Amino acid sequence: MKKVIIGIVALFIIIQIVPYGREHDNPEVMTYPGWDSQKTADLFNAACKDCHSNYTEWPWYSNVAPVSWLVQSDVYEGREHFNINAVNLTAHKVKEAIEEIEHGEMPLWIYLPMHPEADLTDVQKQELIAGLKKTFKLTDDNSGKNKDSEDHEFSDHENQ
Repeated sequence: MKKVIIGIVALFIIIQIVPYGREHDNPEVMTYPGWDSQKTADLFNAACKDCHSNYTEWPWYSNVAPVSWLVQSDVYEGREHFNINAVNLTAHKVKEAIEEIEHGEMPLWIYLPMHPEADLTDVQKQELIAGLKKTFKLTDDNSGKNKDSEDHEFSDHENQ
């Protein structure tokens, strides 16, 4: 049993050398949404900001492998799918983000234990969804399209 414990500790120490998971950069913020309200901004910041913006706050455990690998992967993937600071944010991407909130897929369950502020109530989720629709001028019809096009890139982002 002692050899197993020593082996686990040695493996844990060795994997700390792996460089992946330590790239805690936040890309330059090129755009920032003109939020419809402070409430929408606060809800987004509480539940979405760390993975879906260029304002990620990297917690202490994001420096410890193998958890750091998961955190970095989740942030990079989150930004790829929906980044509030992306200059090419489209109505389609916003609609997909809203659908994931509606279906309880976001925020990820694994994020919630260390970030209880992200565990929004049903009322808060509905407020966030309504705020995102207002911020990005999406209609409430079933098409999910904004007034121009599903692939419309939002030009009403404000430069910070």
